[in-house]
Amino acid sequence: MTETPFAPGPAPSPPSSRSPSPSRERIGAHRAIGVPGALLAPAAIGVAVLALPLAALLLRLDWSAVPAAVTSPAAVEALTLSLVTAAIATGCCIVLGVPLALVMARASRRTAAVLRTLVTLPLVLPPLVGGIALLALLGRTGLFGESLALLGVRIPFTTTAVVIAQVFVALPFLVISVEGSLRAVGTRFEAVAASLGARPFTVFRRVTLPLVLPGVLAGTVLCFARALGEFGATALFAGNTAGVTRTMPLAIYTAFNGAGVSEDTAIALSLMLIGVAIAVLLVMRGWREDAPR
Repeated sequence: MTETPFAPGPAPSPPSSRSPSPSRERIGAHRAIGVPGALLAPAAIGVAVLALPLAALLLRLDWSAVPAAVTSPAAVEALTLSLVTAAIATGCCIVLGVPLALVMARASRRTAAVLRTLVTLPLVLPPLVGGIALLALLGRTGLFGESLALLGVRIPFTTTAVVIAQVFVALPFLVISVEGSLRAVGTRFEAVAASLGARPFTVFRRVTLPLVLPGVLAGTVLCFARALGEFGATALFAGNTAGVTRTMPLAIYTAFNGAGVSEDTAIALSLMLIGVAIAVLLVMRGWREDAPR
């Protein structure tokens, strides 16, 4: 009996290296869906509303006068005060905000909801209301103001008041960022470290903090930028004294009210604040793109 040799079929072809990646598939899906034509005009108007005021500011600026305007004594004084107070306020926010974010992330749902409401309240309140609230707390006739006055401590209309106002408006940015990172990483690694005998603070320092470090850095950048641009609460609680409480936003306001620095300096300082905001957005965008998915 003659055996018929087995004739194998064609070998399966290896997977093509040109197969579309998930990101390309998502891009193709977006292109296939498209944007309704009726929404393009409102979108264009929205872009114009955001971009045209900034473009007008840049066109109005006398670029040849920028170096002299920025290096004027009043501008340097306001810039230095803003950078120093914003840096101190950011440090205070880190010291206070990281523990608060940890408490919020580990608390019960009801407690976390109450704390989150208190933290986000300064974000939705007008800054002037924050200034009035700080005066009600630490002013001469405030809740703690009279007791502090008996000790010879006066906070309103001082550089300390600038820092406190900046902390009040900037702290929520750090807390929300860190709390989000804490909830994203979970408690699995902390539980492992605790089961191995690590003390709670050791777990926080050696495990929790390194895991949420990107969130801490992102919150720190946002916190610094918000403190640098704070105006309303500072104006009411700290005043507008040159060299003491006149930060960059207050110097800009003073210039357009006919006192202090010139209008060219005000526009130049505005341009510097815009530059800081753009730098913050670029840094945040880089962190988001580098983050694992």
